[in-house]
Amino acid sequence: MRLHGSMTVNGRAYSAGDEIPGLFVYPFFLIHMLAFGLSGFILAYSGAPVEIVFMHGGIAILVYTIFYLAIFGLDEVKWMFINAGLGLFGIVSQIDWILSLFGKHVGDFPWYVHVVPFLYFVLYTFLIRHAVLDLLGVRDDEANRKRAEYGYIAVSVIFYLATHFIEG
Repeated sequence: MRLHGSMTVNGRAYSAGDEIPGLFVYPFFLIHMLAFGLSGFILAYSGAPVEIVFMHGGIAILVYTIFYLAIFGLDEVKWMFINAGLGLFGIVSQIDWILSLFGKHVGDFPWYVHVVPFLYFVLYTFLIRHAVLDLLGVRDDEANRKRAEYGYIAVSVIFYLATHFIEG
């Protein structure tokens, strides 16, 4: 994958435009973000003070966003947040489904409790989409990338609807 900003990985400096191994980036961020996202989720929905949730999650989300800007570029990150706004139904249905596994629902909490888990969800699904594009090797192939993106959207919508109706 081609970097859009400079960064250092394992002591090696990379400049904007350099290639960085996706086999390092995706596993590292998927595991790292899963751990932080899970802890943020538990903090948010276990009754921890909202200040702690925002401090823990806010710092991590800011750092992940800075990495995303360096790795994927401003335009991709901008579209990540635009699509998140458009995909609010999917996010709500997924968070509600996860909470239902613990006998709770989105409506059981004030709106501000959901900010950190929602943002983690946005960052994680963004990373999954990019991992799919790179694993399929279609990032630079316009026609195949579009097919992969439409397939990703279809699978996501089916999954959102299934979990919404399973939980419902």
